Amino acid sequence: MSPLALWLAGLVLGLVLLAWSADRFVDAAAALAGSLGVAPLVIGLVVVGFGTSAPEMLVSGLAAWDGRGELGLGNAVGSNIANVALIVGVAALARPLVVRSVILRRELPVPLAAMILCMGLLLDDHLGRGDGAILLAAFALALYVTVRVAVKERGRPADSIEAEYARRLPVGVPMRRALLRVFAALVVLVAASRLLVWSAAGIAGWWGLSDLVIGLTVMAIGTSLPELAASVAAARKGQPDIAIGNVLGSNTFNTLVAVGIVGVIGPGPFDPHVLTRDFPVMIGLMLALFLMAYGFGREGRITRAEGAVLLLAFCAYLALLVRAAVV
Repeated sequence: MSPLALWLAGLVLGLVLLAWSADRFVDAAAALAGSLGVAPLVIGLVVVGFGTSAPEMLVSGLAAWDGRGELGLGNAVGSNIANVALIVGVAALARPLVVRSVILRRELPVPLAAMILCMGLLLDDHLGRGDGAILLAAFALALYVTVRVAVKERGRPADSIEAEYARRLPVGVPMRRALLRVFAALVVLVAASRLLVWSAAGIAGWWGLSDLVIGLTVMAIGTSLPELAASVAAARKGQPDIAIGNVLGSNTFNTLVAVGIVGVIGPGPFDPHVLTRDFPVMIGLMLALFLMAYGFGREGRITRAEGAVLLLAFCAYLALLVRAAVV
């Protein structure tokens, strides 16, 4: 078997294992948190958000550890773009998304603010350890505020997203079984992430593609598969707040934690196109999602037509990347 065939096989296997283990990890972590008495709203906003972003964080961290910081940065930024344009687009095509949750509307500005902060820190074309530490500290603050707000909501009439999470989360799983499931899923998740980084690096070298382009495309789409499956399933089940909430949580984790980890583990310069091309696309799409989902005095609503526009925007962005890589 040629090296290219081996890398492609590793890529496919890694993506399959990643999607499978991430889904199992989310369910097991949610079950474990539930057995510990954690409120469904906290589980949904924090535990599920962490679980669906675990592939991006692991892949970006392992890439930075291997000295491929651009691969990790591209994976985080590309995943954010895919989350909004691909995942929300496909979910809205499956079923128009009506945002009823007051809590969700309060969370909408968080990933947008995180992206603007991240871009500001990277304006010197260098992702340093100090930048990474600031992003991780910002995440700790955002996490504290989210948990505090969620705890305050206890005892009040259930918000629509809290009710959706309560129906969706697994119940009655013994703590010992939940712990074993978390550990097993995490082992497979780490192994799949390592396989993906190795395969992507090999393919990039074979085809002469940059780590950044591979991270923005193949890696980003692959690590976004858990969010895609979760959000489309939620939309089809009539749980639009969860479909949007998964994207918001993932984008916040990706921007603050995944990029922060890359900065701390593998600091260094990066391709200036990240700031002139990729960050504007990412922030522009996030702003569009904010305007569509917030509602401004009425229920936010993402129609099938708007979903189609988001999906077309994602295809146009991929075409732009391919053209830039070929030229």
